[in-house]
Amino acid sequence: MSDTVQDVKPGFDFGALRARFAYQPVLLGMVALITSGLLAWVAQATQPAIEAAEARDLANSLAQVLPEGYADNDLLRDTLIIDDGGKAVVVHRARKAGEFRAAVFRRAAKGYAGDIHVLMAVAADGQLLGVRSIKHSETPGLGDKIEVEKGDWIHAFAGKSLADPPAAKWAVKKDGGIFDQFAGATITPRAVVKAVKEGLEFYAAQREVIAARPKAEGSGAPVAVGTGPEAEATTDAAAGKGPAGGASPAQVGAASPVKESGS
Repeated sequence: MSDTVQDVKPGFDFGALRARFAYQPVLLGMVALITSGLLAWVAQATQPAIEAAEARDLANSLAQVLPEGYADNDLLRDTLIIDDGGKAVVVHRARKAGEFRAAVFRRAAKGYAGDIHVLMAVAADGQLLGVRSIKHSETPGLGDKIEVEKGDWIHAFAGKSLADPPAAKWAVKKDGGIFDQFAGATITPRAVVKAVKEGLEFYAAQREVIAARPKAEGSGAPVAVGTGPEAEATTDAAAGKGPAGGASPAQVGAASPVKESGS
């Protein structure tokens, strides 16, 4: 008698396959949860160092546009937030012996490759003390001559005001103004001139508000003045950095929505 051997093909076990793959979404979810937790921990751990570095950078930039010894207050704390056509402008106020001497703030205008951001200091009488480009994407070797490290062009604004030169002369020479343009890069200096002139106009319109003494002298507590959404925004939301403070709204008029921090 001979044994008959029959080949039996194993059946395909769908249940085992489902069981094998069922754990994968759970595993992926656990990995994602752990990764996000680690990222959050790293962000929280490094945030104080990042904020400290940003504060140092801002302090250095403020010092570059103000003459040495021009102020004795803390410009990082003596700030004002003003709504300028729907945009929040953070104004740092320079004082000496309690007397307002200058305002420092940022302006921007569209250049060749994007917005050009400048930091400008305006004395109490409306005269420019200094201007620096702080962020741009202009062409290296052409448009980057607006940087103080690349040339002296940016120094041409010191001592200028809305009255000197006259409004018609606030332009590059190609447009009939007094400011030099760059060979092969007229758009860049034209944008900077525009940003600085608009900054002077902003200061002229808000001079009384900016020069006013802090509402809460020495407290550092923001005080909202005026109405509108910008008056309710925190310093953090408007400036994108720095410590935020709790606001104590005090509506005194809708003409110039601002938020104020004491020196």
